[in-house]
Amino acid sequence: MDYVRLSSEDNVVTATRPLEAGHEVEGIRARSPIPAGHKIATGAIAKGQEVRKYAQFIGLARENIVAGDHVHTHNLGFRGTEVEYQFGNDLRPVAEVAKGKGDLFMGYRRADGRVGTRNYIAIITSVNCSATAARRIADHFTPDRLARYPNVDGVVAFVHGTGCGMAGSGEGFEALQRVMWGYARHPNNAAVLMVGLGCEMNQIDWLLEAYGLEQGPLFKVMNIQDVAGLRRTVESGIEKIEAMLPLVNEARREPCPVSGLTVALQCGGSDAWSGVTANPALGHACDLVVAQGGTGVLAETPEIYGAEHLLTRRSVNRAVGERLVEIVEWWKDYTERNRGSMDNNPSPGNKKGGLTTILEKSLGAVAKGGTTPLTGVYRYAEKVTDKGFTFMDSPGYDPASVTGQIAGGCNIVAFTTGRGSAFGSKPAPTIKVATNTGMYSRMVEDMDIDAGDLLTGAADVEAKGREIYDLILQVAGGRPSKSEAQGLGDYEFVPWQIGAVM
Repeated sequence: MDYVRLSSEDNVVTATRPLEAGHEVEGIRARSPIPAGHKIATGAIAKGQEVRKYAQFIGLARENIVAGDHVHTHNLGFRGTEVEYQFGNDLRPVAEVAKGKGDLFMGYRRADGRVGTRNYIAIITSVNCSATAARRIADHFTPDRLARYPNVDGVVAFVHGTGCGMAGSGEGFEALQRVMWGYARHPNNAAVLMVGLGCEMNQIDWLLEAYGLEQGPLFKVMNIQDVAGLRRTVESGIEKIEAMLPLVNEARREPCPVSGLTVALQCGGSDAWSGVTANPALGHACDLVVAQGGTGVLAETPEIYGAEHLLTRRSVNRAVGERLVEIVEWWKDYTERNRGSMDNNPSPGNKKGGLTTILEKSLGAVAKGGTTPLTGVYRYAEKVTDKGFTFMDSPGYDPASVTGQIAGGCNIVAFTTGRGSAFGSKPAPTIKVATNTGMYSRMVEDMDIDAGDLLTGAADVEAKGREIYDLILQVAGGRPSKSEAQGLGDYEFVPWQIGAVM
């Protein structure tokens, strides 16, 4: 098939391969060359008339469009949505797996009942000023030095570019503190060393007091100014972690239920096939996790804009749905006061791949959330406590978004990509799902699963979703994902920086 029609209500179809001018599509001829993944008008669309895909509004015609025209940025414009939200009127019951009949994976059971999929020692910085110290401490623990501790996955420095020059209260400060707390208490981090400078706005002591954190054999803190300099801080940090290693190495994997999984649902470098192949397949995998008592966490608020009404219909109650709407309204204000637009996303790469407006991108992005009820909506990096399908506020920038999801408790990341994103994460490993076979073949060392075979009919959404689900369990049980095997994740810790830098 040379093209895909996603709904009988659509007035565009999408080319599955590059089409020459004159190629016939649904009884009409393309009036110009059509790149793969791009849209073709199947009838006349008057200037100002709605263009529809997925049976949903994706933008307005900038000019008169005739049948066979290439529909893209030159003739399709963005307009903000005007939606009357509905709440809880599209609830589909979850076909729950009977107790004792569910699947298992080999995880780490922590003392507080949570389940880890990895066993790291984390070095967490409070401020950019302590980043060098943290990296030098982590760099000391080479594979040769860790060889005596086979159950330790590594010593990782989580460093960032903020922590001072910021307000000591408000959204930005609170978000950074939630990130630090979330990583400090993440089930994949068996031990933690926090390193600060001493005079920064983001004081470690404030975090300890606010979240009730107490020092012990597996949780230590230090400040460069108190220790008396960088060299001594590095030496002291190495000593502290050397004392932690034997204790962390005592952990052993054991059978754990899928209810112990919290899966970050993420996408990056999207193309026109994201919403057709990989995202729906990941959505089905999410449904399978939810059916067994696990949790899926969708994020990237700017990338659900224009499709949030589909999620409010799935909210378990009005309060959950209204919380999502409040977050979308915050983003509208945030972008406006910063002289941006919600349509600044899609990126140039997204557009080259066939996506034109944020509305079109969002309709494909929400497919990652499957079909089960929306049980909870969370602030950025807030601890996710609800089971089932949930949503977390975050920017669309992948590293910042995933950082928030991991801080919220996600112990594995499922990431779809069409253009080919080179992303990985720690302490939660990332699985990559390619939307098309061409990119999968080019980047086979980076991609774990090819969802492009959905376009040829060689697979269907349910089978591909099951394949993703099975791999989630395998990677959760210790199998390295491809991004993990390449060592990605040391530089992808990016807390969302909200507010003025002073």
